[in-house]
Amino acid sequence: MLGVIGQAAVVAVCSVLSGWRLLHYFQLESYQLPGYWRSVRRNAVRAAMPPVAVAAAGVASWALGFAWYVRLLLMLALAGYCFLLATREKAKKPFVVTERVKRLIAVHGVTAFAVACLAFAVSPALGYLMPAAEVAWVALAAVCAAPVEKRINQQFVDDAKARLDARPNLIRIGITGSYGKTSTKFLLRDILSVKYNVLATPSSFNTTMGVTRVIREQLTGNHQVFIAEMGARHVGDIRELVDLVHPSMGLITSVGPQHLDTFGTLERIKHTKYELIEGLPRDGVAIFARDGGICEELYARCPLKEKYMPGDLIRASDVEVGPWGSRFTLEDVQTGERVACQTRLLGEHAIANLLLCCTAAYKLGLTLAQIAQGVSRCQPVEHRLQMLDGGAGVTIIDDAFNSNPVGAKAALRVLSGFPGRRIIVTPGMVELGGEEDAFNAAFGEQMASSVDVAILVGKRHVQPIAEGLRRAGFPEEQIHIVSSLDESTKVLHGMMQPGDVVLYENDLPDNYSE
Repeated sequence: MLGVIGQAAVVAVCSVLSGWRLLHYFQLESYQLPGYWRSVRRNAVRAAMPPVAVAAAGVASWALGFAWYVRLLLMLALAGYCFLLATREKAKKPFVVTERVKRLIAVHGVTAFAVACLAFAVSPALGYLMPAAEVAWVALAAVCAAPVEKRINQQFVDDAKARLDARPNLIRIGITGSYGKTSTKFLLRDILSVKYNVLATPSSFNTTMGVTRVIREQLTGNHQVFIAEMGARHVGDIRELVDLVHPSMGLITSVGPQHLDTFGTLERIKHTKYELIEGLPRDGVAIFARDGGICEELYARCPLKEKYMPGDLIRASDVEVGPWGSRFTLEDVQTGERVACQTRLLGEHAIANLLLCCTAAYKLGLTLAQIAQGVSRCQPVEHRLQMLDGGAGVTIIDDAFNSNPVGAKAALRVLSGFPGRRIIVTPGMVELGGEEDAFNAAFGEQMASSVDVAILVGKRHVQPIAEGLRRAGFPEEQIHIVSSLDESTKVLHGMMQPGDVVLYENDLPDNYSE
């Protein structure tokens, strides 16, 4: 008969295999345990069911008197099946087995084996039951691995700092904000590239380790400007990034209710975004969005001599916005020099982000003509109000990357400017804490005057949106509530006709799937 240690080893393997989806949740939450527990609660059945089923098979076969090898084979077969299902699931952000994940799996295997040994020492039933608590065993492994990961991460960060220190003439720019920071980063890169060799962090690389990786792998001696997007989910996240990059220029695109599930309050978000300004040198340059709200409040608070908002140095006039893009005249406030600018970017908020970038470019020595040339190069960022040809006379506006109260309202304004029947496909907004339902209800009310057909994805999550639509008098027959994006596609294809405009507003991350 296989001894206790052998059985414990097999059960530990079953636990790890059946909980494979949990490792994905941990990665999606940037390896943060608070976020991991939130994901587990949101997806309780999908998270817990596979390891519980494996444990149940083991305990039941033991209770029925099956031979030890039959029990273990049943558990292994079921765990393997759960593993295959998890690996074959379609994911918007697939699970990547990085070096960190490999280390976590190794630690998880050891800790699961140790727990299983203790459980079998007490009772065989308890040993077979061990995988049922796989949610906790993943967290235990993360806690055990944390000191090693911290040391490894610090080595990478120190190396990145040394590479930056070796480039004293490198112009370093930090960009943060609740919304629009990724788009603004790429717009600034395109404009500055008229004069400089620019490296900007790719896609949404905006964490300390993400920026560290870009510095170590992509920064070369030819780069003259480095633009770092700085994201945050917790107080102190921006300060940590500033300590890494040491920017001489900082841009704040916006401040508003985003990631309230981790920040808790808008006040804490404001303080965190302002960490970028606090980290600038005395002769640094701070540029704030002119939003008539929080950014202007932070501007007034900023003690730096060189602080600006769009309109202080250069301003835009004769703004025209339509389905074809945007046009405006850029003017030097001091000299009165003017230049015409045109871009394929959609919406008035795109002009606001552009003006933020034009102000930064002006401070970095670009002429108005060079800035206009850069503006003409700017392209919509993928999945951020990106206009696409849907075929058969249908226009697609892809704003599926993310959604927030400000961005959603701006997207609706863009949609309302298009002729034809206007259709929205959306799951609404997430990561807004206890205020999420209220924001989604308001989104539904705003939507009512901008769209003709609403396809809402996620039957539980979108109920506040549907209620908001109904309160605003939206026709019930034009509200379609579906379970998944695939189902929304079938509904959409069944109704589309030439001349339609379809807005995809947000896409639920994998750890929010219903």
